[in-house]
Amino acid sequence: MNNKQLTIIKIGGNVIDNSANLHQFLLDFTALPGDKILVHGGGKIATELGESLGIEAKMVDGRRITDIETLRIVTMVYAGLINKNMVAQLQAKGSNAIGLTGADGNIIQAKKRPVKEIDYGFVGDLDEESVSAETLNKLLQAGLVPVLCAITHDGETQLLNTNADTIASSVAVAMSALYETRLVYCFEKKGVLKDVNDDDSVVREIKADEFEGLKADGTVQGGMIPKLHNAFEAIKKGVSAVYIGKADELAELADGTFGTKMNP
Repeated sequence: MNNKQLTIIKIGGNVIDNSANLHQFLLDFTALPGDKILVHGGGKIATELGESLGIEAKMVDGRRITDIETLRIVTMVYAGLINKNMVAQLQAKGSNAIGLTGADGNIIQAKKRPVKEIDYGFVGDLDEESVSAETLNKLLQAGLVPVLCAITHDGETQLLNTNADTIASSVAVAMSALYETRLVYCFEKKGVLKDVNDDDSVVREIKADEFEGLKADGTVQGGMIPKLHNAFEAIKKGVSAVYIGKADELAELADGTFGTKMNP
């Protein structure tokens, strides 16, 4: 295990869609010490562009169906517009960022999701072999900050839309062989809340053996259950800690008061 620390941060559409929030987040991201990788999703822009072109977003249980027209749009928006705007902003803030899809440098090779009850279209799933830690490490050693969007490829010319949370987790697990790696999910809440109606009732730390009890008593419920399940899976596979918290409080990561920390 390398003693060098690496921070992998995932941001979602709620940050990307608000230019003031994004500006502040990228300032805080740049100020974080050590090596960093940023992973981003898409937000409303892809849906809005699709609608303006007469292509309606198709969702099943909150998951986007990626037909060929949708794939073209999300590739344009995620890998183009959002990714390059973010890279340009990071350059202006003194962070030497490089924007990438999974196809670039063969960094992330996915497999097209098999059709079962639902055909998700051109959606990529990841496994233990998907991420090239070696290539990402070369970029970090060159002083670059990789900014990964939610587009991967299958190694046979096909681009695929892949969940950004999954990318962040898979990258963190792969990099944990080379670095002491922490994974940070930024979303709209301050963390896991004891009371969903009280934004300040943050549970500061959860250990793996406490997770089942928090599910049973209702502290962790709904969409937070898969988030935490994935967090503890990443820890089981070598990630040193996983944090979940609010993007505009990222600066607090430095003093250990950011969101909820998941520990082994």
